[in-house]
Amino acid sequence: MSTPPTPATPRRGERTPDRRTLIADTAIGLVATSGLRGLTHRAVDGAAGLPAGSTSYYFRTRTALIAACYQRLAELDLGDVGDLGDLDGGSPSVLPVADRDAAAAALAGVLYRWLTVGRERQLARFELSLEAARNPALEADFLRAGQGPRARAAGILAALGADRPEEAAELLVAWTDGLLYDRLAGALARSRVAPDQAELAAVARRMIDAVLAHHG
Repeated sequence: MSTPPTPATPRRGERTPDRRTLIADTAIGLVATSGLRGLTHRAVDGAAGLPAGSTSYYFRTRTALIAACYQRLAELDLGDVGDLGDLDGGSPSVLPVADRDAAAAALAGVLYRWLTVGRERQLARFELSLEAARNPALEADFLRAGQGPRARAAGILAALGADRPEEAAELLVAWTDGLLYDRLAGALARSRVAPDQAELAAVARRMIDAVLAHHG
């Protein structure tokens, strides 16, 4: 097996980033700004400041590179959704998820983040999701990437009284994705005012109430 290209020497006191994570983050950024047509191994090397051949060393094919993007997007999104509280019996919850208002406020905080500082990441996620619909080799990776946030949503909805939390989570995630798409890429996206967290909390509360009306 060939050896990876020699990385640039980091500055004094600078932590060397994990190479796979750097590549995945850079690839996601390229997809957000240039679409899938801008995603090439060479482009990632250049944008990440890596020696030529670095990306292809770690991810031999474009399919492997896109799969790495799915994994990284799932990690980042689940980290944000983690702000909704612990659902698997480990550390104490960061909020009383049995309180619908608190759950709605927390969900609004996540949505606000994804519509502002996380905007590019969500745009890339939409682009990359379409690729999974066209490429059967990516279906399993895309499915795994979507399981974590859905499990987290199911746990919250169970705490709120849903009798079929997995089904409820599917509906809540679908509505959340629809809201994100409408605000980021819909026909009126460019003419909308900046996201307002209070408005998002009201929308989130309506979504939670509607889901629980069907599955509570």
